Amino acid sequence: MNDLNVLFQPVEQYCHREVITCSPDDPVADAAAVMQKRRISSLVVCRDGVPVGMVTDRDLRDKVVAQGLDIRNLTIGKIMNTPLITILKDEFLFEALHRISRYGIHRLVVTDGADALVGIITESDILRIQDSRPQSLILNIEEAIDVKTLNEIHQRIQGLVVHLVGSGVRIQGLVRMIAHLNDQILIRLVDLLLDEQFSDLRGRFAFMVLGSEGRSEQTLKTDQDNALVYVDDLTPSELQRMETFSQTLIGEVIAIGIPACPGGIMANNPQWRHSLSEWRAILNDWFSIPTPDNILRTSMMVDMRALHGNRTLEKGLREHIVGCLMGNKLFLGHMTANMLRFGVPLGWFGRIKTEKGKHKGQLDLKKAGIFVLTEGVKILSLSQGGEKTGTADRIEQLVVRKLLNRQEADDLTAAFYALVSFRLRSQVEALREGRTPDNRIAVELLNRMEKGRLHVALEGVRSFQGLLKRRYPFAQGM
Repeated sequence: MNDLNVLFQPVEQYCHREVITCSPDDPVADAAAVMQKRRISSLVVCRDGVPVGMVTDRDLRDKVVAQGLDIRNLTIGKIMNTPLITILKDEFLFEALHRISRYGIHRLVVTDGADALVGIITESDILRIQDSRPQSLILNIEEAIDVKTLNEIHQRIQGLVVHLVGSGVRIQGLVRMIAHLNDQILIRLVDLLLDEQFSDLRGRFAFMVLGSEGRSEQTLKTDQDNALVYVDDLTPSELQRMETFSQTLIGEVIAIGIPACPGGIMANNPQWRHSLSEWRAILNDWFSIPTPDNILRTSMMVDMRALHGNRTLEKGLREHIVGCLMGNKLFLGHMTANMLRFGVPLGWFGRIKTEKGKHKGQLDLKKAGIFVLTEGVKILSLSQGGEKTGTADRIEQLVVRKLLNRQEADDLTAAFYALVSFRLRSQVEALREGRTPDNRIAVELLNRMEKGRLHVALEGVRSFQGLLKRRYPFAQGM
């Protein structure tokens, strides 16, 4: 969103679509029970699908309780606010804000040209959109003075993403924005810790993010994946200080609202905190023994990106990894074999195969294709000594190095962002419904066009697996 035109966006892009309604003939007691159960402060009153009024918790308090009315025979039509103040879905946000101010209300019902209910938008929604522009958030992050403030900003970022999904913003830009804002929060946190407690450690380490965070491909379901590399000549007392710093840092990251990694891939874990020479030796061990665990660890480290600190440490580590894996067909073959274990869920006649049991009818988008694409592109990039980290950037580099042609690259990029888009949209819907976001999408809720787009993306994943099989034919027997 541009600073100058944020209020010239149509209301339809930002209104809440899930609106709880009632009828004018409904008993007040029933409506109050619905509001309490759903934890909402208002109901839109509709007759034959057309909104005709609104009732709020304030109406219940002022018009019913304070007046001592008998609610047994009282209907919503007797206390609702009418005529209803509405706004058309294609009118601008600035008009919504003006109407809210003019009539002294807190919410507007959004309708279409036929007076049918579209959604609802509140004064706080509009103000949050104004206050949650990326430029504003970056400035707020830079000025943050404590973890509590960073936590609040992190929540606002989530809210911004929820508003932007479905608003026409391209998925590539949205993912980059999420990554950039999350980066700025962590950078500010490290700066605060160095300023307040650990100034003696400046220039002595690099704090690295790994995995999807390292690739700048986060969505709304994210936990921590990070590591620490420090200079080789730390004294025993400095080593102790580095341990204290790492414990403090990860504790504060959790306090911001970013969960701990279930697998312990975090800088406060001694296994993910080493000097540069120690990391080189550890990586050599992983490369020489391609167990599933070592493949996973290597894959995480390949995606590393120094977020703060001494960048020469990251450079030395990356050069070592690229030098060891470039042309290393044995290890890359094992990485390919691990990737090929993730079958593409397409059955006969192109039917999308969904899960059974607890997640019946759902599809895990990460297992279904995102992992195959990110991992396969990574393998091809490593085979040629590529140093890029993002999947899209790696794909473009593979075109330059003639491992992919233009059409193959475009198809891969489209498939990747289609799957990421489905995942992000599903996660936003989960947040709106008060559920914990995950990687799954309910296929049955997709319309025909969306199912077609998902099918094309999965076909692209399957085709890409075939390309890797041809490049590393021996991987299928590993």
